Amino acid sequence: MFRSLSGVNYRIWFAGALVSNIGTWMQRTAQDWIVLTQLTDHNATAVGIVMALQFGPQLLLMPWSGLIADRFDRRKLLILTQTLMGVLGLGLGLITVLGVVELWQVYLFAFALGVVSAIDAPARQTFVGELVTNENMSNAVALNSASFNGARLIGPAVAGVLTAAVGAGWVFMINAGTFAFTVLAMFLLRKSLLRPQPRASRERGQLMAGFRYVKSRPDIIVVLIVVFLVGTFGFNFAIFTSTMATVTFGLGASEFGFLSSIMAIGSVAGALMAARRAEARLRLVLVGAAAFGVFCAVAAFMPNYNLFALSLVFVGFSSLTLMTTANAYVQTTTEPAMRGRVMALYMAIFAGGTPLGAPLVGWVADEFGPRWAVGVASASGILAAIAILIWMVKYRDLRVRLRLRGAQRSRVRYAGDGLPATAAVRVVRADAARADSGRADSGGTTLTDDLETEDRETATTEIAIVEATAPR
Repeated sequence: MFRSLSGVNYRIWFAGALVSNIGTWMQRTAQDWIVLTQLTDHNATAVGIVMALQFGPQLLLMPWSGLIADRFDRRKLLILTQTLMGVLGLGLGLITVLGVVELWQVYLFAFALGVVSAIDAPARQTFVGELVTNENMSNAVALNSASFNGARLIGPAVAGVLTAAVGAGWVFMINAGTFAFTVLAMFLLRKSLLRPQPRASRERGQLMAGFRYVKSRPDIIVVLIVVFLVGTFGFNFAIFTSTMATVTFGLGASEFGFLSSIMAIGSVAGALMAARRAEARLRLVLVGAAAFGVFCAVAAFMPNYNLFALSLVFVGFSSLTLMTTANAYVQTTTEPAMRGRVMALYMAIFAGGTPLGAPLVGWVADEFGPRWAVGVASASGILAAIAILIWMVKYRDLRVRLRLRGAQRSRVRYAGDGLPATAAVRVVRADAARADSGRADSGGTTLTDDLETEDRETATTEIAIVEATAPR
């Protein structure tokens, strides 16, 4: 589960990122709180606008930020972006402590932070490839998610207590200091152990080359569709947890911070479970999306604060299972020279959909109530699962057939993730049945099972599931 930590460079990076992530979650919680309770009268739409301004630049700058990550030294780039984010946190903290902060200023700082984050995100995501071997890439991506969500377990709770005790301004200033840990980690890395990745050439057309590459990969396209649906309409946790805590249950800052932390318990568990897997598979993205939709629906109906908090554990688990697997799949199956541009597109769709989704979900919470906002998240997960099923039917030959003629017979055929097959996995339950063995074609990418039953008098259920299992 923790095999990536065997490398000294990844250990240094992991430690610095963990401290910085804690500060980031502290600032997010305090920022949402002052907008919701100090600068407005519990206006969820204003919270949505802040989120839109903070994440929107990733969509606008996506073509250039990905190319920058592919072309320049990512370590030096991260030193620059992390320093700038620390300066912005310090500035917001100072005007808040001095008592002169206004809503438009929070909007301005959120937008500036979004611009810097747009450059930082693809470089930070792809820098992992320079810290670990290809075999440990999926594990490292999952541990990064565990770090981010482990910080989410600590940061919001600490922010809630500090906001109530000393005010949000000091929370912003503490966050500014945490960026120094990431910058220090960059300087402590052993350059001789870094694994330089191929750089994008400086010839013309490199921006469009990234789009052409994604267009040629229908599996990546369907992952991006899933990320768009869930990231835009489902991952607006700050909106529906803040409004559920304050509007629905009538509670305060500490209880709001606790909701983010309790959801992080499930998120960390989901990320660690993903770290145990040797490779990321699309079928797990499907399961994660469907589970996210179901658990959000359950959360929307919870009658009191304690049950709502408990349901968020499962929301967190399913959401991180989905997103960690999707992220790892895209990174591990993308050519190294294209990885920055592809991950920039991934992050732009994930975070850049927020300008559309966050104000809309905030409006739903204001007009129809916070429970309906959670319902929007539920619908996004179900639609994402349907999108993957449609893709599997079209590109991976997924078939489900049920015939009743004296005997009940079901057949499921699925060609897997389009990989060279080395093994066939078959699950059959039959009361009195004879099943022909599965057959693989010469390419190994299409596998089918034909099931027959001899006893026509007894109802028989036969299910055969065959999937390609070769490593990428």
